[in-house]
Amino acid sequence: MRLAHTGRYLNLMTFDPFTLIMLAVLAVLIFFMFRNSRKRQAEAKELQSKVQVGAKVMTNFGVFGTILSMDEEENQVLLETSPGTILTVHRQTVARVVEPAEGTDEEPAAVEGEPEFGERVSDAADETPTTDETPDTKKSDD
Repeated sequence: MRLAHTGRYLNLMTFDPFTLIMLAVLAVLIFFMFRNSRKRQAEAKELQSKVQVGAKVMTNFGVFGTILSMDEEENQVLLETSPGTILTVHRQTVARVVEPAEGTDEEPAAVEGEPEFGERVSDAADETPTTDETPDTKKSDD
């Protein structure tokens, strides 16, 4: 106790600006770490609620298919990738549920007056060709 009064421990208790900044950065990092963890947990819950028999899904390795059955005890999913082809995969390999895109059946209507991609414009045939009276050679300034 006598040493505390002499001021010997006073230097250990003071914080310089660099230490305060480092502590603030550490606090911000911890905050974002917890926030991202909660966000990932919410996304995992949402995915598991969407994964049901009959849902179209994509696996982590890029295989698309439809869920035929799910075994909760073994964590296995029967996935039909094409008619007659059935894969057995682990339940955690289902990365996302594929939802059909809106309006993919309709093709965009062509704008009047604009050519399609790769189509040649035939306006050159309608115009009369112009002839250039000047020769292409340049005279020297000698």
